[in-house]
Amino acid sequence: MDGSDTGESDPDRSDRLGATSRRDRDPTLESDDREQDADARSRTRSDAETIADVGLGRWLLETDTRVGTAVRDVVTIVAIVAISGSLLVGIGGAWPPLVAVESGSMEPNIEQGDLVFIVDEERFAGDSAVAETNIVTAQHGHDSGYQRFGKPGDVIIFLPNGDPTKTPTIHRAQFRVEQGERWVKTKADPAYLNGATCADLASCPAPHDGFITKGDANPAYDQLPRSGAKTTVVSAEWVTGKAVVRVPWIGELRLAVDSIRSVVGTGPIIVATVASVFALIWYGTAGETRNP
Repeated sequence: MDGSDTGESDPDRSDRLGATSRRDRDPTLESDDREQDADARSRTRSDAETIADVGLGRWLLETDTRVGTAVRDVVTIVAIVAISGSLLVGIGGAWPPLVAVESGSMEPNIEQGDLVFIVDEERFAGDSAVAETNIVTAQHGHDSGYQRFGKPGDVIIFLPNGDPTKTPTIHRAQFRVEQGERWVKTKADPAYLNGATCADLASCPAPHDGFITKGDANPAYDQLPRSGAKTTVVSAEWVTGKAVVRVPWIGELRLAVDSIRSVVGTGPIIVATVASVFALIWYGTAGETRNP
């Protein structure tokens, strides 16, 4: 047979020779090809690795699968929340470190829906704190210039009548009284008594040492009937913390969660959370099946 026919057409030989010539002129092409091949092999090995091969921890850190990414995100969020909570407790010494404000009794200084960071009463005590309580009352704060949230005195969180089943109240400590003191005559501001006398109040004389309290927006002391927190004199033992910083509106999220929990109960909330996590994992698995 005449000629150099080896089963390839002239265009095929030309393309091959052209590719070889370009690679000779530009050696980076060959290097790029090798890198791409290495990346492809690496991805193949990564995809082929299983939890049994490398362990759960390493798999979560290194995998690029949708399931792994979803689980990693969930674990990261939980870790951030746990670390942040631990730091707040370490700084403030109170649990829970954050409370959501449910009413407008402290407006405009603390508003409904605010999230408030609280600390143990022994933390960040003012110089004019009263009688081993580490709480500065409005009366003493006015004299010393000590203020919290725009007015003299500490804003305290306490259990009305010391009852742990009641929602804690966040109001300002107005002044301290001693057991047996007829505080309506000795220390009260008539503007916040609604005309009441000591004889009209079950908390006067004071049944024990403690604080007279009032919400900044309320017209009368909490210790008056049908007013504010509806509590007797607030014992220092009923105080669970002091408010120091507020974050506007963020507390609305906490209140919404609490409202849902009160309706459906804690159990369904846990079930819904776990179901959401598994749904996220299922979605990632389904996505991998559709897009191998």
